[in-house]
Amino acid sequence: MNVIIIEDEAPSARRLRRMLEQLGVNVDQILHSVEESVQWFSKNGHPELIFLDIQLSDGLSFEIFETINIQSAVIFTTAYDEYALQAFKLNSIDYLLKPIDQEELEKAVVKYKQFKPSQHGPQIDFSDIRKLLVNPLERDYKKRFTVKVGQHIKLVPINDVVCFYSKNKGTYLHTNENRSYLLETSLDALQEELHPEKFFRVSRKFFINVDAVKDIISYSNARLQVKLHHFNEQEIIVSRERVKDFKDWLS
Repeated sequence: MNVIIIEDEAPSARRLRRMLEQLGVNVDQILHSVEESVQWFSKNGHPELIFLDIQLSDGLSFEIFETINIQSAVIFTTAYDEYALQAFKLNSIDYLLKPIDQEELEKAVVKYKQFKPSQHGPQIDFSDIRKLLVNPLERDYKKRFTVKVGQHIKLVPINDVVCFYSKNKGTYLHTNENRSYLLETSLDALQEELHPEKFFRVSRKFFINVDAVKDIISYSNARLQVKLHHFNEQEIIVSRERVKDFKDWLS
């Protein structure tokens, strides 16, 4: 398999390469910017598969393909939950949310191998995805959730939600009243429904409300622990790879 990685953060690119090598996938090239990628594509044949970071140091990676007619399958990688990830899913082999999980990476590689795209690659509508990226805050976001309480249906306004979390394969909403309610959805599906200025996915298990943050504590291995008002169900840890984005979100 002929694979390249386009990722502006060198540690993330090296980590992804190591993870792929563990799956028996060799990476032929790592590119770090729009400019470098355009130059490389103009002189080299297109790979079978590209792991493509959305935001590069010198612009959105889509700018590469405004110059180059892409002939490769694409797996998007991104740390930005507010982006329209479902659009990535529909227009590519898959997408991977940073920090990339080994199991999720393996699933994406298997999916690619099963997909066996034609030599012309998938028809990706970068212009439509770009609109969603450039104007993510113009979309409508969820204002309330409905939950079942016995035989009753309860309305929970979004401002009353402290966090969303996963537990025992279920997705829960936790409120300012210190109550948890089971939802008929997944955390991945919530990514498109939650306003990115108000909610942040600190890990694969948690979305937290910025207004509910009570304390932030330094944790082992350069991670952070977050304490929320009215929530003691589980320990909330911000992974090392997400700490910078989390701090940027808070500011």
